[in-house]
Amino acid sequence: MDLTDFFNIEYILVGMTALILYLLYYVYTKDGEYSKNIHSVASVVEELNREIYYLKKNLTETQKSIQKNKRGMSDQEIYEEIERSVYDMVQPLSLGFKQLQENVITIDSQIESRVSSIENGVKQFSVPKSVNGNDDEKIMSLYKQGITLETISKELNISQPEVEFVLKINKLQ
Repeated sequence: MDLTDFFNIEYILVGMTALILYLLYYVYTKDGEYSKNIHSVASVVEELNREIYYLKKNLTETQKSIQKNKRGMSDQEIYEEIERSVYDMVQPLSLGFKQLQENVITIDSQIESRVSSIENGVKQFSVPKSVNGNDDEKIMSLYKQGITLETISKELNISQPEVEFVLKINKLQ
């Protein structure tokens, strides 16, 4: 064997050693990643098992409760219990609606009295000067006979808004 073959074999061995070391490093890092993944999957599975256990426990307790109530209550008792529960839930709503209705009635009467006082004030102070008592009576009489507002205003030489105003004050329109 000559020296060049020796160096070639030496280079090949060094290359193979480097490759083996790289493969060992790669396997070690991948093993760490897989270990982390397996650990996270294991913790999720453990959490799911715990959740299943609690659900099964709750289910058995509920089934026992149903069995206990089946034996203890007749259909009539169940109906009465439901009726009491519904009444207890509806009672506060009913009281609230009654209070709301009373408030609406109070507000309505206040509004009605205010509107009435405003109308009385308008009747006393806002009658146009061109309209006198005789014209008011004539306007109401003609309107009751079914004559149109336009015809009334032309016949009495009064503007149509004044005719409408007199009718509104006297609550005919």
